[in-house]
Amino acid sequence: MDFGLTGKRALVLASSRGLGLGIAKALAAEGAHVLLVGRSGDRLAENCAAINAAGKGKADWLWGDLAEDNFVQSMVDGVKEKLGSIDILVNNTGGPTPGTAEEMTAEKLDTFFQSMVLRVITLTNAFLPQMKEQGFGRILTVASSGVFEPIPNLALSNTLRGALVGWNKTMAAEVASFGITCNMLLPGRIHTDRIDELDGANAKRQGKSLEEVRAASLKTIPAGRLGKVEEFAAAGAFLCSVPASYVTGTMLRVDGGASRSI
Repeated sequence: MDFGLTGKRALVLASSRGLGLGIAKALAAEGAHVLLVGRSGDRLAENCAAINAAGKGKADWLWGDLAEDNFVQSMVDGVKEKLGSIDILVNNTGGPTPGTAEEMTAEKLDTFFQSMVLRVITLTNAFLPQMKEQGFGRILTVASSGVFEPIPNLALSNTLRGALVGWNKTMAAEVASFGITCNMLLPGRIHTDRIDELDGANAKRQGKSLEEVRAASLKTIPAGRLGKVEEFAAAGAFLCSVPASYVTGTMLRVDGGASRSI
């Protein structure tokens, strides 16, 4: 299938590693010009070099920290300089610290709301006018399977990512007539550094070894294994594609069948 992404311009947040980088690579492999964003210039430069060496799409990068007040303006300025405008926006953010609902303080809620919700919404609003003018846009927001089934000890993530669900569905209806789709991609247990960190935190909390915690988690996944970043990214690339033009307002789970909800 031709995804129709040759020459399309994509801004991919939090793409120096993990799921964001996987999506950026998948889009570039389909011929897109991707703009990677993260806090490690060295890592971003290395990733861009690898993508450009592959030879199909192109890659540039911007330093950016979602926690900074000037993040949105710096992205708008960077896109104008390096891409002109964008066709695809991939909203991806780091996850908050683990913890229970009782441990959520006002300070923690405010801190992570800024980086995980407010920046995502205001950045998307900044690019919507040009997408409307172009008559084409793909907005993909990476969240978590916790929006369907809250994940133990991830109360902040369950709460804040859940807020994006209502926002995405509302926006999808508002902009569909302009050729813009808005979808959410929900990872289950995809093997990234973040999963290793969370398993380590759970092992410490439960007084078990990392191997015991990992083995127990695999028993809950019908596929019997952790997902691969490339598998997750392929689903993201499709949702950003031209053939996916009639798919909007949806949440796609990539979890190996782990979620039991319908």
